Amino acid sequence: MSKETIILLYGGRSAEREVSVLSAESVLRAINYDKFFVKTYFITQTGDFIKTQEFDSPPAADESLMTNRTIISSQGIRPSDIYEEHAVVFPVLHGPMGEDGSVQGFLEVLRLPYVGTNVLASSVAMDKIITKQVLASAGIPQVAFETIIEGEDIEAKIQIVEANLTYPVFVKPANMGSSVGISKAENQADLRSAIELAFRYDSRLLVEQGVNAREIEVGLLGNTTVRATLPGEVVKDVVFYDYDAKYIDNKITMAIPADISAEHAEQMQSYAIAAFRAIGGSGLSRCDFFLTEEGDIFLNELNTMPGFTQWSMYPLLWDNMGLAYPDLIETLVTLAKETFAKREQHLI
Repeated sequence: MSKETIILLYGGRSAEREVSVLSAESVLRAINYDKFFVKTYFITQTGDFIKTQEFDSPPAADESLMTNRTIISSQGIRPSDIYEEHAVVFPVLHGPMGEDGSVQGFLEVLRLPYVGTNVLASSVAMDKIITKQVLASAGIPQVAFETIIEGEDIEAKIQIVEANLTYPVFVKPANMGSSVGISKAENQADLRSAIELAFRYDSRLLVEQGVNAREIEVGLLGNTTVRATLPGEVVKDVVFYDYDAKYIDNKITMAIPADISAEHAEQMQSYAIAAFRAIGGSGLSRCDFFLTEEGDIFLNELNTMPGFTQWSMYPLLWDNMGLAYPDLIETLVTLAKETFAKREQHLI
């Protein structure tokens, strides 16, 4: 039986490009090479496409993917050169210009099946403000929030934040993930610094009410039929679960499944599936919740391309459900082909 080709697309222009490399390395080592042949392509920080390694068997333990520090410019290609008939793209890309619908649109123009949500769902979930609005229309509970848009009167917006929210608050760029650019503000001075930092990454900001809560996550998998995992919990050794804690220092552990009531677990699974359907999701997502001491549940965000590193929550959640990492990848490829076939059928 001939092998299927997976095109592993990684890197990217966003501030989350290093996370993408970590995720791609893990995916590469988890793929079942009895069934798949893998071609890898690196998108540089400047947006160039570089043809990198090909794998017919598992990579050696000391073999690494290309990064921005090891670019071989002579291997540069036109973006459209990644096309291969019958191949499926796994865009292991996080953040803007990767997870926000832009690459998804590019792949649809090339008529390539790809793992993950479509253009609309990707862009909606990437934008925290739009996500809030869509989820509110679906009746899904969220923490109180305000928005700040570049060009608005910042002093007036600070007054609105302080009138409607109480410290601490969290300031987030609307279109970033992996906790990039996010700050916790305990007072007005902190708030001003947090706003300044977040504006480095986006022109639209979200200011959320801080809550004393546990962070619980649910994995989603499917197209028309959507499955949800049992929830897992992020157990932190730091006050704020920021980018370094997640990916550099690894100062977190996972409790899978989370030690919560069956009622809370079922409610989170229900909210997660409802949110996924509300944004038009397909393939996969990770849904993140807050669970307060009072037992209140708030949906925090949907991540349409969650981290795939060896310590990432999403693959571990499915492993707990009996779906091992290699089988998870195979399922995602199958879902990608199903979505592609349906999308082509709709072009009447």
